[in-house]
Amino acid sequence: MERFRTRKALLALMAASGLLLTACSGGGDTGEGSKAADRPEYGAGEPAPAHGDEDGTSERDDRREDPGHLSTFALDVDTASYDYARRSLADGRLPDPSTVRPEEFVNSFRQDYERPDGDGFSVTVDGSRTDDEDWSLVRVGLATRTAERGGERPPAALTFVIDVSGSMDEPGRLDLAKESLSVMTDRLRDDDSVALVTFSDEAETVLPMTRLDGNRDEIQDAVSDLDTQDSTNLGAGVETGYETAVEGLREGATNRVVLISDALANTGDTDADSILERISGERREHGITLFGVGVGSDYGDALMERLADKGDGHTVYVSDEDEARKVFSEQLPRNVDLTARDAKAQVAFDPETVEEFRLIGYDNRRVADEDFRDDRVDGGEVGPGHTVTALYAVRTEPGARGHLATATVRWLDPETRDPHEETGDLEADALHGSLRAAPSRFQVTAVAAYFADALRSRDDLPGAPAGFAELADHARVLSDTTEDGAVRELARAIERAGRQRD
Repeated sequence: MERFRTRKALLALMAASGLLLTACSGGGDTGEGSKAADRPEYGAGEPAPAHGDEDGTSERDDRREDPGHLSTFALDVDTASYDYARRSLADGRLPDPSTVRPEEFVNSFRQDYERPDGDGFSVTVDGSRTDDEDWSLVRVGLATRTAERGGERPPAALTFVIDVSGSMDEPGRLDLAKESLSVMTDRLRDDDSVALVTFSDEAETVLPMTRLDGNRDEIQDAVSDLDTQDSTNLGAGVETGYETAVEGLREGATNRVVLISDALANTGDTDADSILERISGERREHGITLFGVGVGSDYGDALMERLADKGDGHTVYVSDEDEARKVFSEQLPRNVDLTARDAKAQVAFDPETVEEFRLIGYDNRRVADEDFRDDRVDGGEVGPGHTVTALYAVRTEPGARGHLATATVRWLDPETRDPHEETGDLEADALHGSLRAAPSRFQVTAVAAYFADALRSRDDLPGAPAGFAELADHARVLSDTTEDGAVRELARAIERAGRQRD
């Protein structure tokens, strides 16, 4: 916290000198150190008005490209970074800071946001003041409708692309995948379909798209016969997987590729962008989404994350049978449907009340502010039962009163591709007086963000505790308050991090 206060003092000196703090990530969002007070006044999602001069130029062209009080990002429901960090800590080592993505820590925990009645999103915006003067934490929460438990969802056509390379022979990799697929096969409906593709040096379709009805034994046999081989040609696996998915494409069904791998690609194409380019036609024409499941103590986190982010999907990481069972037998069968495509969020901070703000995480998901309503620009794909949380560090004007921020989410209907929007607002007098006075789920969000920040050795979030011990104490109190096993696991992970850091 002392480092943060020093940083805050430096920022104040820079502001007094007339310097504008900006961030370049993603083109338009200026989240890191954005200064709102010196910016043009236009609302969420609106491009800066072009006040043309007689010579055709605009006096606000510079501000049009850097509006300053806007923050725009593609929605992300990934959780792999947090789960992999827990695995690393359980193995007795701190995670590599490059694999720590704060938004995935924050999005790993249940929220109590109000749910919408139909497809689309609800928007919740709340916040809490911190011990650092004029600094608050502001939370933007988006939620989709609850997942259907009955037969109301459309049928699923799932192509499983399974890594059978030599590295998958380690306990907790292929054996875990086989057990999970076997359990999931029993949970899917008769009108669902699955295909199996394996890859090592080369890729092979071992089971074309097959209906579950009357064929469960055949599918179970194909899963049981999976065995490890040689190298990891992940590019060939993904390409063959999408070809198989197109061959078995079902109209009116949710068509998805599920990649199960440690993502330690060492043969063939190992570049995520190149792999994605090879399957771009299938993705765009048929709307096939990618769901990445990471396994293994050594894990190619960066490759899997980029494939999922740019492949219109998301990633999870599993390290044991309980996690795998939850993903394959509960989450995936229930959430194969999509409620929103190319979803983006934009937060407009009021320049009259907000001096500075920073979006915590979402470094790889920033979107240029002017592209918020450009539906050709890729967003995130979100299914039923999901919540998405974004946390901001916000410095308000001293004694600020009135409107602070408006959050807008925009998405496309998965069927018609029609755009929709929903908004939510936050007023200064709605801020909770302190973090401990905020609702329990808000506190869990803050603790998860502080934990990620500490693992990255940033130490620049307002109100940050003095160290891992204090943070772990807070998490233990919250685990009792919420009676949530996931929060208890968070407290244990923080304690392990503290022991590793000492």
